[in-house]
Amino acid sequence: MADICTKIKLYAKSKGVNSIDFLTDVIVEKLAGEESKIKTWNLSIDEPTADQLNNFESAGNTEESNNAVRATRKKLYGDIGDQLDEIYTNIDAWKARIKKIKDDNPKE
Repeated sequence: MADICTKIKLYAKSKGVNSIDFLTDVIVEKLAGEESKIKTWNLSIDEPTADQLNNFESAGNTEESNNAVRATRKKLYGDIGDQLDEIYTNIDAWKARIKKIKDDNPKE
């Protein structure tokens, strides 16, 4: 199940808002035993209904999965300075290593 913040980001993006500060623009709360919900909405677009957010469930799951893949890839790629040295030393080996990382960690 996609996180409410992910669904809010996707909803806002679909309405032309590309940046959200979850400390001031939108505040989400989760009370014990309840689902997370929007407590404060300070964006220039209409606050979404639960149904509108649920329309982003599938896209939210994909986004979260791809974010996990990106984080794994970033860790495996290593330091950019080391990569540049590797490219300078042996670009074909670098290409093969990066391709293997991408093949082993595909995005949806």
